[in-house]
Amino acid sequence: MEDSGQLKRAVIDTTAGAIAGGISRTVTSPLDVIKIRFQVQLEPTTSWALIRRNLSGPSKYTGMVQATKDIFRDEGLPGFWRGNVPALLMVMPYTAIQFTVLHKLKTFAAGSSKSEDHINLSPYLSYISGALAGCAATVGSYPFDLLRTILASQGEPKVYPTMSSAFLDIIRTRGARGLYAGLSPTLVEIVPYAGLQFGTYDTFKRWTLAWNRSQLSKTNSINGDDGVSSFQLFLCGLAAGTCAKLVCHPLDVVKKRFQIEGLQRHPRYGARVEHRAYRNMFDALRRITQSEGLAGLYKGIVPSTVKAAPAGAVTFVAYEYISDWLESIWT
Repeated sequence: MEDSGQLKRAVIDTTAGAIAGGISRTVTSPLDVIKIRFQVQLEPTTSWALIRRNLSGPSKYTGMVQATKDIFRDEGLPGFWRGNVPALLMVMPYTAIQFTVLHKLKTFAAGSSKSEDHINLSPYLSYISGALAGCAATVGSYPFDLLRTILASQGEPKVYPTMSSAFLDIIRTRGARGLYAGLSPTLVEIVPYAGLQFGTYDTFKRWTLAWNRSQLSKTNSINGDDGVSSFQLFLCGLAAGTCAKLVCHPLDVVKKRFQIEGLQRHPRYGARVEHRAYRNMFDALRRITQSEGLAGLYKGIVPSTVKAAPAGAVTFVAYEYISDWLESIWT
């Protein structure tokens, strides 16, 4: 009976996580495409940087508004969803694995499988559970993340017309190991990112619950609901996604550079990242800082932060509602 309950919970977590991840990725895809274009551009991404460094060479993208107009003019509306198929193939198993592992870890730590008992876990356990869940999900879905970056970074004309053509070219030029190019900085990034995202979400949710209860006690309300509303869940996810992204963005830039290293890129989009341009993650951080300045590590930070907030909010709210709905129809 206990095994049946655990299996049911795993199916609920996996299904809710996959659907929540798919919804979030599709909604925020335009911002993700703009972010990736900035991150893989070796030239400055602002007009101010071009003037300050006395550079006369053109930059394809020099601002979020300009990039939006440029992508729409060159590629039309579908350009903002470029790479969305591998993104969905990546994010759905990623989120499914992440939430399933997260629930298992929290159940182990709390000694209970009930979600209401997980809210009382210490912040440290929330951070550790989130970090480990993020690592497991990253390893399980990484090749799709790589393909998503490659397809989203190319403009028109396309170098890789399909996901399969990109996949075959990676295998031909880099071998099977090429499907995991950039995995090291990704794992280094995902530990603080997932830890911060889930840890701060649980913390904000716990604070919100305590605040709701204090408001009820002040009004001496007996029938009031002291639970967390959908809008409050949205705000908690918004804050958690923003905090995590601001801290971890430089490692995301390094990851993207490794992912497109040595691959074809049309000259109109600027210089490409040559094969073996960086020896390792630390060398990449040093070289990017030397050649592009400290701002190079924060290329794409504006669309990334703008995207991270609603992405985190949509993921958490969708997961909570879908999970509750699946649990209600199952029982």
